[in-house]
Amino acid sequence: MARAYGGPEVLSVIDVAVPEPGPGEARIEVRAVGVNPFDHKVYSGLFGTDPANLPLRLGVEAAGVVTAVGAGAIGPAGPVEVGDEVIAYRAPGAYAAELVLPASLLVPKPAGLSWAQAGGLMAAGATAVHVLEAIGLRGNDTVLLHGAAGGVGLMAVQLAVEQGATVLGTASPAKHDVLRDLGAVPIAYGPGLADRVRAAAPEGVHAAADLVGTDEAVDVSLELVADRKRIATIAAFERGAGAGIKLLGSGPGADPGAAVRAAARLRLTEAVEAGRLRVLVAGSHPLREAAAAHRQIMTGHTTGKIVLIP
Repeated sequence: MARAYGGPEVLSVIDVAVPEPGPGEARIEVRAVGVNPFDHKVYSGLFGTDPANLPLRLGVEAAGVVTAVGAGAIGPAGPVEVGDEVIAYRAPGAYAAELVLPASLLVPKPAGLSWAQAGGLMAAGATAVHVLEAIGLRGNDTVLLHGAAGGVGLMAVQLAVEQGATVLGTASPAKHDVLRDLGAVPIAYGPGLADRVRAAAPEGVHAAADLVGTDEAVDVSLELVADRKRIATIAAFERGAGAGIKLLGSGPGADPGAAVRAAARLRLTEAVEAGRLRVLVAGSHPLREAAAAHRQIMTGHTTGKIVLIP
């Protein structure tokens, strides 16, 4: 947890008693925790610095094994039982070795996923589903995804390709092979981006999503997409609000999409089980080295998910 506001140096691990699950709850032994950019924003001061909120428990997604259940523990896929392998989302305080949560937050872990992959599936996957629904993606669309090689971007690429869209994904050249492998047309970001997009999609771009929060991503989207209702951002909230595009997520004035993201959970696990969706893991750290994981994700240059292993 974060004992103060600031950088990763404020993070520490403490021991706390874990209660028995009450009615409708389950306890899980955590095997992997997904690390997301939102996690470090929580204690950075971006959303305020009220000392009354300290210490801050971090994390929203985890995967593990059910070790105890309360009466009436029912999840989205049915009864939750001891021994079940599950994914928890949205799970407050997921940075933990054990969690007691409402069973309604638990869905079965696909058997083919490693624990690391399972821990990193939901937050990025559900965000990607929300983004694509918000921009009204259709199967015959050409869509521009800025930051396509990040955690959310990799999920959005795959889901958009599955729907039949032509996907243009911006990334550094070193990550282009990954995007090609997932079915996207990779495009290098930087000066001249709009011209490179036009060359790759001479018939035009129907929708765009900014997954990185840069001025370039917003500017190029506005230049190339005629309908601002079909442009969304999950990071550039101030710019996005001024430009009249859709704001998604946890930022000021943004649509959190809680219902959409909750409904996405079983859709995502079904896509994984069917082999239509892959979870790329960029690396893992022990839970006690969460600060190192945050320093890595704050670079903005990871390809795939970072996870913590208790």
